[in-house]
Formats: sequence, structure tokens, C-alpha cells
Amino acid sequence: MTRETAQIRAEAFLHRLPNALLRKHVRITVVGCGGTGGSVAMGLPYLHQSMLAWGHPHGLDVTLVDGDRVSPTNCVRQPFSESDIGLYKATVLINRINLFWGLRWKAAPQFLDESWGRETDILIGCVDSRRARMMMKESKAHRNCFYILDIGNNSDTGQFILGQPQNVKNKRSPVRLRTAAELFPELIDSSLDLKDVLPSCSALESLMRQEPFINQTLANQALALLAKLFRYGSLAHHGCFLNLQRGSMTPLFVDPQTWKRMMRANKRTVRKSR
Repeated sequence: MTRETAQIRAEAFLHRLPNALLRKHVRITVVGCGGTGGSVAMGLPYLHQSMLAWGHPHGLDVTLVDGDRVSPTNCVRQPFSESDIGLYKATVLINRINLFWGLRWKAAPQFLDESWGRETDILIGCVDSRRARMMMKESKAHRNCFYILDIGNNSDTGQFILGQPQNVKNKRSPVRLRTAAELFPELIDSSLDLKDVLPSCSALESLMRQEPFINQTLANQALALLAKLFRYGSLAHHGCFLNLQRGSMTPLFVDPQTWKRMMRANKRTVRKSR
């Protein structure tokens, strides 16, 4: 099978936006307000305004969730200034957004856990540990949402994947969008957290460990995916893999056969790593 034939086959599957999300406030919960989450939060008002311009009756209703406070190191790579140090990240960002855009979005300065049950249509994960991803997966919000958008990165690579958790909103189906946790089980294996490089307390060292614009690039591309979904009502791909070193971005097509191959390969990888 040629590359062109494979791409045509992959694009034959289209995911359709649920009609329910065209008639109501779309409730979004962003978990994590660091480098990626902060960029997502600051970009969501543009998506909100675009949806209203396209004829959506209500647009977005956003809640930011993060129990972290702003530290001096955060003022280098994240959207915070020295005057924010000591304040909750979620509160700083939501106040800034509401003041500028005239919105009434909400902040929850706490860490999300299994008890988090606030009504959510799209759960966006911008967290930096496997344990935090597992907390999201076990939360009530995960059991009742339409979508979960996972965004993660290393030093110069990353990915974002829009999935449909198998829950009361999303029934079992061959074309249900597989989540990042289903495609990559190691993402929620908290035992592997010890092997990961911890965030640095040094601003210079944190910049050396991670490319400066990896977070913003992933956030903007993920928001563009949501914009396409709400503008056109369908998607041929539901994620991408980014490599800044090579300057490449590879789409993850809506394709059950691709999902099966990825899940088989990653299950073998997880077994070998233990």
C-alpha cells in the first residue's frame, strides 16, 4: 500500500460532532495552568468568540483547575509575571481573561481528584505527571464528558489527542475516538513517574531541558483542532505528534485499524518497561 493510498484510506473515516454540543454552553474544564495549560486558557476566548461568530448560540463556559501557586521560575516559560508570585495560577489567569474579555469564567484553585464532579463536556488535560492523568481518568467528570483532550510534551516533542471516553455519553463503537490513555497506557502508569525528569527549580535549567515554544505550539494546534470540529462539525484526524527538532507534525487519523496497531505496540512497550 502506497503512502497516498494509506492516507486516502485513513481519511475515509470522519468523526461527527454530537448535536447536543451545538445547542448549549459547551462546558470546558482545563486541568493544569502551567506552560501548556496557560497557553490553552489564554487561547480559549478566541475559540469562544469564533464560535459565536459562526452562529453557536452560547459558546464556551470555561473552568480552570490547578492547585499550584506561581513561583519565580514560572515567570520565564509560563504566562505569569513577578507580581503574580505566590498567587494561584488558575485565579490569576481567569481574572486576567474575564477582565479583558468581559467573561464570567471560573477558577478552581485546587488539584483535581476522583471527587471532581463539576459538569464538563470537554475535559482538557495539561498535566505533567502520570499520576495526575490517572486522577483525571478516575474523576466523575471523565465519566460524564463528551471528550477528553490530552496534551503532553517532552523537551522538543509532544502530542495532543482528542478522545471520547467510553462512558454514559459515548457508547461502545468501532469509530469512537480512542483516548490518549487507551492508545498509550504508560501515560497513566504512575509507577513510571519516578523515571521521568522532574521540573527544575532553575529558570535557566528549565529552558535547557525544554524548548521555549513547545507548549505554545502544542496548545495552538490543539485549539485549532477544536475550532475545526466546531466550525465544520467533523474531523478526519483527532490528534497530532509534533517534533520541533525535525520541524514535523504527523496527524493521528480517525482510523480503527491504526488504533489497534498502536494499542498492541504500546502494550508490548509497557510490559518491557516493567
